[in-house]
Amino acid sequence: MKKRMGFVSVVVVLFYLSSIFAASERRVVKIDGSSTVFPITEAVAEEFQKEQKGKVQVTVGISGTGGGFKKFCRGETDIQDASRPILKSEMEICKAQGISYIELPIAYDAITIIVSHQNTWVKNITVASLKTLWEPGAQGKITQWNHVLPEWPNKPIKLFGAGSDSGTFDYFTEAVTGKSKSSRGDYTASEDDNTLVLGVSSNPQALGYIPFSYYEANKKKLKALSVGGVFPSEQTIEQGTYTPFSRPIFIYVSAEALKKQEVKSFSEFYLHNAYKLAKQVKYVPLPQKLYTLALENLKKEKRGTVFGGKAEIGLKVEELLKREIPNL
Repeated sequence: MKKRMGFVSVVVVLFYLSSIFAASERRVVKIDGSSTVFPITEAVAEEFQKEQKGKVQVTVGISGTGGGFKKFCRGETDIQDASRPILKSEMEICKAQGISYIELPIAYDAITIIVSHQNTWVKNITVASLKTLWEPGAQGKITQWNHVLPEWPNKPIKLFGAGSDSGTFDYFTEAVTGKSKSSRGDYTASEDDNTLVLGVSSNPQALGYIPFSYYEANKKKLKALSVGGVFPSEQTIEQGTYTPFSRPIFIYVSAEALKKQEVKSFSEFYLHNAYKLAKQVKYVPLPQKLYTLALENLKKEKRGTVFGGKAEIGLKVEELLKREIPNL
């Protein structure tokens, strides 16, 4: 009996040691950043981990684009999800820390202006009206619907939007007020788009903005407004007619991390599968030829950004993939 108990104990110890060894051998790809890009990256991560059969673990966080870049530029993550291009200040921090990167567009998104289905008085809004609502000078002054347009009701308006660490916030303010991060502050802000969905859908007086995929997933709860008479759709986003809110979204791959096989394999897998998986999570994929072009840029390790440190409104993805990266 003692011999058998000793044998069992040895087996248990060996199993425990093998588990520790297997866990230590498992390679990890660390990703953080935009909540807008999160659904695509999460879908890619799930498929990649299945293919790797547990040999690689992919962690995907949501710190917002700005919060994610802070970690990325400190070398804490391998890949950065971004709903806008890297800012000049972030470029400088990355450079100081010796972090270089490959900039890869992975899908189209569109900032979608939303109200509750209980809102019966507005179907269309203009960029001028959005500016009236969201510019810094509106704080404490533009507080009712009829303050924007006299034909709208004399009812209080409740605003919901992205938090200041969000790339969606940066792009929205650039497109609406003409200056990134220039916004009134008296609104309900969150980097979690599901919080914004809940807030707007439950309040007939609310108006907010969220990524297109979050609207698509919550159509039964929300009504999308047309902007200048054009509604967001796969066609209007891809064609660029839903303006100025159609935009590319990105991943940034650390050039140093790309030396690790798991990061290289994941990045290539991402570009090979983004077309299919973007559709599955209600985003608008790029044309297949643009993923091929992005893959070429990855293999050549085309480092840096084609932007000058800020978002460019209404930019075509094909144009940016072919641009030369300036020496900044």
